[in-house]
Order: sequence, then structure tokens, then C-alpha cells
Amino acid sequence: MGGIETSVIDNGAGRGTRIAWINTGTGLRYKVVIDRAMDIADAFYNQHSLAWLSHLGITAPQPFSDKGIDWIRTFGGGLLVTCGLTHIGGPETDEFGERGLHGQISNIPAEIESIIQPDPVAGKMEMSITGLIRQTHPLGIRLELRRTISATLGKASIRIHDEVINKGNTTAPHMLLYHCNFGWPLVDEGAEIIWEGFWKSRESGESNKIFREGNSFRKCVAPLDDHSGGGEEAAFIDIAPNSSGQCTSGIYNAAIGIALALRFKKEQLPWLTNWLHFGKGEYVIGLEPGTNPPIGQAKARELNQLIYLLPGESRVYDLEIEVLDQETTINEFLNNRISRN
Repeated sequence: MGGIETSVIDNGAGRGTRIAWINTGTGLRYKVVIDRAMDIADAFYNQHSLAWLSHLGITAPQPFSDKGIDWIRTFGGGLLVTCGLTHIGGPETDEFGERGLHGQISNIPAEIESIIQPDPVAGKMEMSITGLIRQTHPLGIRLELRRTISATLGKASIRIHDEVINKGNTTAPHMLLYHCNFGWPLVDEGAEIIWEGFWKSRESGESNKIFREGNSFRKCVAPLDDHSGGGEEAAFIDIAPNSSGQCTSGIYNAAIGIALALRFKKEQLPWLTNWLHFGKGEYVIGLEPGTNPPIGQAKARELNQLIYLLPGESRVYDLEIEVLDQETTINEFLNNRISRN
């Protein structure tokens, strides 16, 4: 009916990489890449792919690819790529050190702590996989990410529970971003991008062609010549929560009758980045909850927005991804949005 199956990739650039397939028994199944911070690569709902995968696909971790833009060389895309734990954004160097694009965490293997299988005969429908990912430097910063990915047999949702702990003896800067990448056929021309809140374009001047007042940037357009190669745009969103403090964003594609809801807590992840890369053959929407926009550690420090974890201090983050295919639940998802700002 479903459960968790572990294996090892035996071919190509990902050879030797540990993975875990999680099957919810609802048509939702997805691949956790244990050796890449327990990020999620492929994800399917019945016959439809949900995630965008780069031409690289899964590659083995490269823990020392943390300089400049080396991160992009191992960016396989996928439903979830974790960025951080001390820096999110472009490469930078200052008096506090050198930091590469989006940090180190996604290139660090996890130490599996537990795998719990469902047992429907005994009435146990829950399943989970928990691992520890350690981002450490001898005589320096020592952060630990304890990640649990869980699901319920018979429910089309993914739950991610993260705890980031400062295991070192000095105060550590902390930034975290969940780089969620959605692709075809969920993302296609005409699909609707769902989020609400005050926003600001990352680009300015002539580079800002999409995220402009009056432009219909909430609908996916046909592939753009301007996005061939490295063309892209992004918006930083101070996302609006509901009365319970929950934020919701996602994708709705009426053509295939599927909506995907991405939910998180405002107090944990106050920012959302909407990344667009509408390239031919590389068509992707990124919806990226984070502690900050991906502005980098230096800018966050300058704005007094950088989080610091004291020795022994921890922070908890919860994220849920749910697939909806019933008219009533899709309408509820669409109608319960906060008024646009």
C-alpha cells in the first residue's frame, strides 16, 4: 500500500548516493536524497510530475563546493533543495569570511537516525525518516540540522520538521531557505501562481520585465527567449498569514485539475521568494520560504535582520506540501487566500 524504501543510485553522476522512496499510497510518491541533506528530488502525483529537475539530475554530494557559484554545479533541482545554514544568497566576502552561493548544507550527507514504516493492519498509518546533517568546522561554527520527513498512508501530503541547533561554543549566524522547485506538467502556460503579501522585485530598471505593477505575473507564460541560458527574475514577498499565523502559497493548474499547496508558519519563515526561470526546456517556478530573502549574510547583518544562535540554542521549522485534486478542496484553497496587497 505504501511505505519507505531505501536504495543506492548505481549509475551516472549520482552513483553511490543514498536515497529513500516514500510512497503515500495516494498517487503521491517522492525521492528523498539522504546524501544531499535529505532534500527531495523527484516527486509525482499519479502520472504527473510535480518537481523540476535540472539537466544534472541527482549528483553525489560535494561538501567543499562552497566557494563562489560552485553550488550551481551540483544543483539538480528537485521538489526541495535546502539553502543555508549560515548564508542564503549570492557569493560574498567580508571581514566575517567568504561565503559561496546558498551555503553548504545541501552538499552534506545525513546520518539516518530512524525509519518508521506504516502498519495499516495494526492501524498505524504514519511513516517517517529522520536524520542528522552536521555543518561543522573544527574550532569554528558547529550547526546541526535534525530533519524528519513524514507522511500518512492515504493522505497526499509531505511534512517536513526541521530543528537547527547550535552545538558549538560560540554564537553562530543563521539563515535558512527552502528552495522548492516546481516543473512540468504542474507548471505550464496558464497555471496560476498563488501567494499574497507585500512584494518587491529583486531586479530593477530594464532587468525588471515581469514583476511590475500592472503586469500579470501570477499566470505562467510561454517560454521566454530572455530566459534562455541564465535568464531569470525573482520577487521578495513579505507573505501574509491567516488568522492562525499560517502562510499558504502554491500552484494551480486547471488544465490537469491539480493544485499544490505549500504551507508554513509566518513566525518561523516570514519571507517568500518567487523565482521564475521560463527557459525553453528549463521551465521552472521556485517558491522559497525563508528566514530572510536570499540577500546574503552581509546585507542581512547590515539591515539588522540576521539571526544569531547562541551556544545550545535551537530553532524549529515546519513545512507542508499537499496535493489537491478534488474540486471542493481546490476551491477552498483558492478562496481562502488573503486579499491581495
